[in-house]
Amino acid sequence: MIKVGQVGAGAWGKNLLRHFSAADSSDLIVCCDGNPVALQRIREAYPDIETTADFSRLLKDDIDAVVVATPPAAHFELCRAALEAGKDVFVEKPLVLRSVDGEHLRKLARKKERILMVGHIMVYHPAVLWLREAIAKRELGEIYYLYATRVNLGKVRDIENAMWSFAPHDISIMRFLLNEDPVRVSATGKSYLQPGIEDVVFMTLHYSGRLMAQIHVSWLDPHKMRQLTVVGQKKMAVFADTAATEKVTVFDKGIDAKLDYDTYAEYLALRTGDIMIPKINTAEPLKEEVEHFLACVRNRVQPRSDVIDGLRTLRVLEAGQESLNKGGAPVAVQPTTEDEV
Repeated sequence: MIKVGQVGAGAWGKNLLRHFSAADSSDLIVCCDGNPVALQRIREAYPDIETTADFSRLLKDDIDAVVVATPPAAHFELCRAALEAGKDVFVEKPLVLRSVDGEHLRKLARKKERILMVGHIMVYHPAVLWLREAIAKRELGEIYYLYATRVNLGKVRDIENAMWSFAPHDISIMRFLLNEDPVRVSATGKSYLQPGIEDVVFMTLHYSGRLMAQIHVSWLDPHKMRQLTVVGQKKMAVFADTAATEKVTVFDKGIDAKLDYDTYAEYLALRTGDIMIPKINTAEPLKEEVEHFLACVRNRVQPRSDVIDGLRTLRVLEAGQESLNKGGAPVAVQPTTEDEV
């Protein structure tokens, strides 16, 4: 049984607490939070879980793994302390706020031979797994471009902007689907509710070759939408996460080059075929993510969303922030080093 301690029991932390406490292979024995109200809520819901405001309690010998679900600004110090104490770590996205700190954690995890997993929940979503397999089998043909929309009204943050809050999901999805990182990023956005904190951001990701992608994030929008569209040479696919059912729709649509035998000239013809809705299992992504982390701890294997995955996402975010600061000027993404592969 893997003994787990968690720091952070807020809006998302309580969801992690629910799954780690329910997992067959883990025993969540202590939860840490600086908010007395949050701790009282935990005591009422989980009387068997010890509560504390002292993070050092999580670093004692009877804890195998630490779950970090605090605001991102605290991630580095908490992860560093947990790794130094010899604990495996699950940390919510983003990994940290600076790639230099992420690199420090990567080296520390390797030195201590510890698991460090980042909570990129969408790469554990059954619909995203289905899309990845379809792309790998070239069922959509060559991928031309992707675009994602992650918007709603609410969840306004007062520290990180909408890009840092929402875009890690779509950046990690796109890399998982394409197995490729963008080479440069352009981003524009505006602050309407709080000075200096962009409520809406449009990011354009340029990859090697012709491939490109766009991400639109906002917490100031009349719709609640979590949607990704993949446009391929043969087919097109839409992943609508907010749909109650039918999460993925595949359109057999495209434009084909054909030969006109009257003129012996090649021309482009619109092709419209069937619409297919694949059967996808309904496993809860967060449960799958938690079980994956516990399996990695038990079997001592690297997670799907490991620290390298977290670093790659972080570098795209950093390039996006620099582009925002420069009014949308393209900014190169720091490439992955040989040491990280």
